[in-house]
Amino acid sequence: MKALVFQGPGKTSWQDVPDPGIKDAADAVVRVDAVTICGTDLHIIKGDVPEVVPGTVLGHEAVGEVVEIGSEVRTVRPGDRVLVSCISACGRCRFCRENRYGQCRGGGGWVLGHLIDGTQAEFVRVPFADLSVHPLPSSVDSHDAVLLADIFPTAYEVGVLNGRVSPGDTVVVVGAGPIGLATIAAARLYTPGKIIAVDLAESRLAAARALGADATVSAAEEPEALVADLTEGLGADVVVEAVGVPETFEMCTRMVRPGGCVANVGVHGKPASLHLEDLWIKDVTITTGLVDTNSTPLLLRMMAAGRLPSAELVTHHFELGQMQEAYEVFSRAAETGAIKVVLGGPRHDAVTLPT
Repeated sequence: MKALVFQGPGKTSWQDVPDPGIKDAADAVVRVDAVTICGTDLHIIKGDVPEVVPGTVLGHEAVGEVVEIGSEVRTVRPGDRVLVSCISACGRCRFCRENRYGQCRGGGGWVLGHLIDGTQAEFVRVPFADLSVHPLPSSVDSHDAVLLADIFPTAYEVGVLNGRVSPGDTVVVVGAGPIGLATIAAARLYTPGKIIAVDLAESRLAAARALGADATVSAAEEPEALVADLTEGLGADVVVEAVGVPETFEMCTRMVRPGGCVANVGVHGKPASLHLEDLWIKDVTITTGLVDTNSTPLLLRMMAAGRLPSAELVTHHFELGQMQEAYEVFSRAAETGAIKVVLGGPRHDAVTLPT
């Protein structure tokens, strides 16, 4: 099959690799019909995630059809159309029993496109299939459903729930990329008083307004002053960091009110300063987190009911074989206006399983 293979910092290739097969009794092999690219994939290619070794197939988000299952799989069968979650869960370890699948110690967690071959391929082996893939109703389109693999659960769990968004709150989202925009959409479910989006790209600020942001401001135009003006100098109740660089994290800690919450969602490749000389007296809560995806069934029901936006987030469509072109467009989002790109193309209808 064809797959996008990480070859080391700054290098990838769309190349032939062996078709995956069942390795463990809890596995499923899924034919990929729709896949997308995450900002975390860009961090991997930059070299920010050293655990990813050269030769790894990238990607951790997909929708497809089950073609093979292991003997222990009970919840899906060949022919089922499924969502492949970005997180795999063994279901047995301490953290899985607490629904903290992202911290799985039984061989799961974030493994696809990280510690094992991922989804940016014609086929993918998914471990722990009973908890790691979700059957899709026919009413949900594959190109919409793929947004439930990562960005919506991450925005909802790590941004909105960790940030304790409540009715009437002032919520600031720093970074209006895919995760930031999904955070705006998810925060609206809790009827905040106002949502303020911060970004450098006008195209992304326009998308934020379309998704419900009440105010937008360029990161180059004193967003801290705007937040102060809109909160009578108090600061925001919740500030969500959705970029992953030191400057934006430190900006978030300056914009939060006493007793407020900073929810860090961004993937950081460098240390950020924590100014405890200013924060120690403010009763500020700072949260971090890897998504657990325990909210995926809920979000899937909401999408099926038309309660989550999806088309507004997908700006570009490609054939699966245009993977490197899609990466080029996605990585230059400020120029191309890309928010989320979705790939899907001609099907590879035969899989060769190891003997």
